[in-house]
Amino acid sequence: MRKLLTVVLFALAFSGATVTSFEQDKDKDKAKPAANEKPRPVTAAERLVVLRRASVWTPTDIPAMDVVKGPSADGFAPEQEVICDYAPVEYGGNTPKFGCEVVPKDPLKVRYGADNGELYAGVAATRLLWMLGFGADGLYPVRVTCRKCPKEMAAQGVAAPEGLRFDFAAIERTFPGRKIASEIDNGGWAWPELNAVDPAVGGAPLEHRDALELLAVFLQHTDNKAEQQRLVCPDAGKGRDALLSCEKPFMLVHDLGKTFGRANKFNKGSSGSINLELWSTTPIWKDKARCVGNLSKSFTGTLGNPAISEAGRAFLANLLDQITDAQLHDLFAIARFDKKPQGAPIDAWVKAFKEKRLEIASTRCP
Repeated sequence: MRKLLTVVLFALAFSGATVTSFEQDKDKDKAKPAANEKPRPVTAAERLVVLRRASVWTPTDIPAMDVVKGPSADGFAPEQEVICDYAPVEYGGNTPKFGCEVVPKDPLKVRYGADNGELYAGVAATRLLWMLGFGADGLYPVRVTCRKCPKEMAAQGVAAPEGLRFDFAAIERTFPGRKIASEIDNGGWAWPELNAVDPAVGGAPLEHRDALELLAVFLQHTDNKAEQQRLVCPDAGKGRDALLSCEKPFMLVHDLGKTFGRANKFNKGSSGSINLELWSTTPIWKDKARCVGNLSKSFTGTLGNPAISEAGRAFLANLLDQITDAQLHDLFAIARFDKKPQGAPIDAWVKAFKEKRLEIASTRCP
């Protein structure tokens, strides 16, 4: 009971609201907004009610998953040539990205740059989560020719007759669903909030939540601040009430660019993103006897050295064991791990993956 109260207070503090606001807002809901007034965001307490019944995993037929094609019907084939018009969209984060329109007024989010480790790591990590049944945005490795792109982007591209060509690029497709956001959190969630999920009201069981935390350790997901995760309603209709009554809310990981390296305090890309030497030599367990995962907490992170239950360890071990050798090879090949400057061969990444998988499978938690 004390643990649940702590999580509730953490969640409310995280979103900057008080417990009493829920009771106050129930009365306000009786008044309909004016015709030109946007519906209010959900309150922190309302969001917490939805989050308590959230899932984090759905079953998939892992050996049958097409790693090459990827998760979305509106995705892009590996290395597909995409021609689009530059769109002045502002995106967050510190790595290079831009908006580009194939269809007018519908810009695609394009990550680019041969030296951008997040470009490679993000493709592999998001496909891994998708294969296993956890949620993530889709990331598709393509070649993009950008018409009307600013000249300052030329250093990362190649001049082509139709515009500026980026041979190393990836287009993002957002996980389907509407964000469930309060005024402060913008739809994100901090990792301690997994403890607020309640199986008694339909939320994810402990083994699913612990498996997701252990997968974050496996990947060395260093940049795990709240905005890198998202709470969504996959089948919500329009309006605020549709979010509050969401039957199947889902907690997913939004950004996995700083993975396949070693977690670090300042989320440095050189060590945190696609670094085989550091990833392969970072053990899964910080304390194997007590099943404490080895994930150093970054300055902005909300997850560090999580304690994993036997149910969560066994659940993830079973999922990882179903991935075939061919799928593993495709996972790193599609993400172009061997083509990154100073990159390592695909077989070396596959070997490291299997060794880390074995670390999980060969452990028994108390």
